[in-house]
Amino acid sequence: MSITKDEVPSVTLQCGDCTIRHRAVCARCTPDEVSDLEKIKFYRTYEAGQTIVWAGDDMEFVASVVTGIATITQAMEDGRTQMVGLLLPSDFVGRPGRTTAAYNVTATTDVLMCCFRRKPFEAMIERTPHLAQRLLQMTLDELDAAREWMLLLGRKTAREKIASLLSIIARRNASLQMKNPSESMTFDLPLTREAMADYLGLTLETVSRQISALKRDGVIILDGKRHVTVPDMEALLLEAGDDADGGLFN
Repeated sequence: MSITKDEVPSVTLQCGDCTIRHRAVCARCTPDEVSDLEKIKFYRTYEAGQTIVWAGDDMEFVASVVTGIATITQAMEDGRTQMVGLLLPSDFVGRPGRTTAAYNVTATTDVLMCCFRRKPFEAMIERTPHLAQRLLQMTLDELDAAREWMLLLGRKTAREKIASLLSIIARRNASLQMKNPSESMTFDLPLTREAMADYLGLTLETVSRQISALKRDGVIILDGKRHVTVPDMEALLLEAGDDADGGLFN
């Protein structure tokens, strides 16, 4: 198997030690199925700010985000762009059966991706029910998240929008660490306030003001601009307008 300039032959992660294994597309695979995936797997790394894929590009691979955060954006004809999604660790990039990318994907932080060659992966889906079932589940979860995000953008207040985004990131971190999300959570905010404003449809001033208000009210604790502690997840979910079972990501 040839290595392209973007592939990283020096990365030798073992699937059994993978931090996203329990959430990734391969989560339900048997050891033999994982072994088959290993044969079509390679890793790619991207630096913060680097484009992972441009809309319209040929997609020769699909992938899971292992570490880091990426944004999904769509460009309009007049040159304006809109952030339409976040890719967090264990999220899936690409669509089997589609040869070109629908959106721009850009690394927000340094990103490591576990990639699978698209055509062999598509063939494996046909003969591997565990893989197909997990991919379907992830697709339906993404559909639920999109519907929830429509509610957030259309109906929630600025404070609820900020609290919702913080709860998304906190709960995903809890899931990856297999922690109870009701406990105190600490994480690094992967987006700048400018990016948060773009994503949530708010002004930069509004984002800063609402973050300061949540800090003042004890809902979050900030260490610098990005290191966030949530002392009480239920209180944050209440601010987001969600209950303990709700939210955008499972």
